Amino acid sequence: MIALLVPGGNGQLGQEIAAKAPTGSLVHSPGSKELDVTQAGSVVQAVDALVAEAGDRAPIVINAAAYTAVDAAEDDRNTAFSVNGDGPRLLAAVCASRSVPLIHVSTDYVFSGDKPEPYEVDDEVGPQSIYGLTKLAGESSVLRSGADAWVVRTAWVYGAFGSSNFVRSIVRLEGERETLSVVDDQRGSPTWTADLASGLLELASKVVSGDGPAARVLHCAGGGETTWYGFARAIFEELGADPDRVKPCTSAEFPRPAKRPANSVLSQASWVDAGLTPLRSWREALTEAFKTNLVTR
Repeated sequence: MIALLVPGGNGQLGQEIAAKAPTGSLVHSPGSKELDVTQAGSVVQAVDALVAEAGDRAPIVINAAAYTAVDAAEDDRNTAFSVNGDGPRLLAAVCASRSVPLIHVSTDYVFSGDKPEPYEVDDEVGPQSIYGLTKLAGESSVLRSGADAWVVRTAWVYGAFGSSNFVRSIVRLEGERETLSVVDDQRGSPTWTADLASGLLELASKVVSGDGPAARVLHCAGGGETTWYGFARAIFEELGADPDRVKPCTSAEFPRPAKRPANSVLSQASWVDAGLTPLRSWREALTEAFKTNLVTR
């Protein structure tokens, strides 16, 4: 059994991790108001409390805390760097001093998106946005900390928890508009939080058993790839709506403050090589998500 601390516990991924923790585990999943990862004292207190209450369980931290407002980060870089850069640095430092392993969740946005093939873990990074830069800073801090730590990059995350994600937005818009224009020149790997949480917990189990992978950076995302346009069409299909109501457009036709990678597809090779279960195809996962009441119309 594990004693699990999940900073960012009120987010869509954090809630899913806490919900899927193995029976008998001790789970602390504080939200940002309970645990501000940018405050050293709060981090020390949270990790020490985990260790003190662990008993015969193995303590581990899965960091799901993040500033995820990609566009807002362009004008709010200080807050974004504080949460995504300083927060992981503090967590890793405290985990290192207490000999508690750390799994830190990162993003496809650390890549430029210029590569035509899926990204491998050792491909050159090149963030195109402030958000991507802040997440890369967090990765670097964790990997340099001396902690027993792993960085897990994921992409295009959606789930039942949290207030907003692409799937929820498309479901809402399907009921409000006759047609939708959705970007068709950005590719990625949609990832259901239920599958991602299971993958992270599988990794955590291996880590606490002493069988953690040698590779310190891993990719864990839904299998296969699509565009935002293809993703939106699939959501319409799950709703029983006509997918032809979704129309393709270019990124230039839908400008955003933060530049998005044209290619965000993450290879599953590192995850498989680590002896971990690859996530199912994004399309299969989406169908299952709707079957389990991801959204209500």
